[in-house]
Amino acid sequence: MRRAAVADRTTRTAETPPETPELRRLRRRIDALDRRIVALLNERAELGRAVGRAKATAGRRAVRDAQREREVLLRVTMANTGPLPQADLIAMYRRLIAVNRALEARDRKGPIR
Repeated sequence: MRRAAVADRTTRTAETPPETPELRRLRRRIDALDRRIVALLNERAELGRAVGRAKATAGRRAVRDAQREREVLLRVTMANTGPLPQADLIAMYRRLIAVNRALEARDRKGPIR
């Protein structure tokens, strides 16, 4: 989220009722969870890069492994107990997989000269 959007959310106007202690507590929990999610996403990206290096070492030229991607999507949909709709979860994971593929492809190109 852009800083301006964050500032807009926290700016109070005459019509905005004050933030209740419960709302403040819930938002702090969300903020803490967001930090954990970012750390986990970065950990997953590092593991994906390690997989890419292992694939390259094993002589696998393709970055994309469609079968593995289907397996990942199947596992996450089976793990989903809601309230997140399956279609939204799949969309998020497809994007996550695409970002990890891009990192792997970038790593394979080597350092920019």
